[in-house]
Amino acid sequence: MEEMSITELQDKMKSGEYTARMITEMYLERIQELDQQGPALNAVLELNPDALAIADALDAERSAKGPRGPLHGIPVMVKDNIDTADKMMTTAGSLALVGSYAERDSRVVTKLRQAGAIILGKTNLSEWANFRGKRSTSGWSSRGGQTRNPYALDRNPCGSSSGSAVAVAADLCPLAIGTETDGSIICPAQTNSIVGIKPTMGLVSRAGIIPIAHSQDTAGPMARSVADAAILLGALVGVDPADPATADSAARFLADYSQFLDPEGLRGARIGVARNFFGFHDRVDGILEACIKEIERLGATVVDPAAVKGVKELEEPEFEVLLFEFKADLNAYLAGLGPDAPVHSLAEIIEFNERNRDAVMPHFGQEIMLMAQEKGPLTSAEYLKALEECRRLSQCEGIDATLQEHQLDAIVAPSGGPVWLTDWVTGDHYTGGSSAPAAVAGYPSITVPAGYVSGLPVGISFLGGAFQEPMLIKLAYSFEQGTRVRRRPRFLATADLGG
Repeated sequence: MEEMSITELQDKMKSGEYTARMITEMYLERIQELDQQGPALNAVLELNPDALAIADALDAERSAKGPRGPLHGIPVMVKDNIDTADKMMTTAGSLALVGSYAERDSRVVTKLRQAGAIILGKTNLSEWANFRGKRSTSGWSSRGGQTRNPYALDRNPCGSSSGSAVAVAADLCPLAIGTETDGSIICPAQTNSIVGIKPTMGLVSRAGIIPIAHSQDTAGPMARSVADAAILLGALVGVDPADPATADSAARFLADYSQFLDPEGLRGARIGVARNFFGFHDRVDGILEACIKEIERLGATVVDPAAVKGVKELEEPEFEVLLFEFKADLNAYLAGLGPDAPVHSLAEIIEFNERNRDAVMPHFGQEIMLMAQEKGPLTSAEYLKALEECRRLSQCEGIDATLQEHQLDAIVAPSGGPVWLTDWVTGDHYTGGSSAPAAVAGYPSITVPAGYVSGLPVGISFLGGAFQEPMLIKLAYSFEQGTRVRRRPRFLATADLGG
């Protein structure tokens, strides 16, 4: 069953060779072998004790009525900042929320259940989605410990959707849901050689997801192929009264994004190369140069260079916005928890962390939380100024300007670099990436495997304007099918430095 696509799994169930229960059992066995034992990836934080019962019910429904759609009976993992109203907790990886059970499903999980997907479990993540301390280690949480990269076990999985990416890459599940504020889908997807889609703000509801910042947060699909990611995206979208941002997608979301899976999708397209994201690693540059040649070979017109301006100027106002919104949004989420929840405010989390310093902060602190706690309300002049700067720099003077100036269908850039050794002493060691403009603008981006440096994955990102997921899926699929770069992980103890 290794690395079967959604379509292949559905064909097996249609023929009667497999049932949803059999598929679920096989993934549970693989999790036991690879995640809890063997290489001990530590990607799965908690398993759904009702998964097999749900699979049995879906098998009975298939026999009686036929499948609901392409996700019927397909196991899906969700990141542990996404509410599930079942026997699993939602903790953002923090010991401060152990014992917190959601009273209702997040909208994302509601949509998955409606589509017939089986919520197999919760994945580990960078604690509080990597918004706690300045010297953090991605893929580590006080509740879950350290997630490991399946391509080299001593390397980092990147974050914050670390467990979701590793679970998909190691075939512990066919699909997973990640969340992103800035890079938290794109970085772990590229670092684990899978496909990640960071959707347009408002395409997917954030209701029932532990937040960082409402101006940038979104959930999105993580899969081993563009086709599977596109199918999963179609199940997630839609207007939700509980998330006002989704109103913008009312006439723009689609129930089926697989219609854009065109192997000839690059033919006739105009693709800009954002050279200002190059130069942080010579071997990554070499991989991207080869990708650009492939994009030309596949029929696209390449506009090179096509820089996205204002990236450096974004750093300060973006962080300011995140600090303000983190305090306001997290307090709102926590206030909505039931009276039995262990904490109900950011201040209480900070106090919990201090009281439990040895367990919660053995490697890094909570400086970012302390900074956020000092911020005022969202009516503050400082916040409003920073928010306006973010929108101006990332949208009209950033991605929109680049697309319009060069009449582009999309922009390409390196998703990131070969990943660093996991280091609990000095923290993460990012080399480079291109997630910020789309993240701050609230625009879509897709990362696809592009190559390997010493066996460590590198991805290429396709960036576009608001609600341009159909175009990006078309282009990314054409690139994926024309290059077929992805290799399975080998669970090496360390990187193959001769490769």
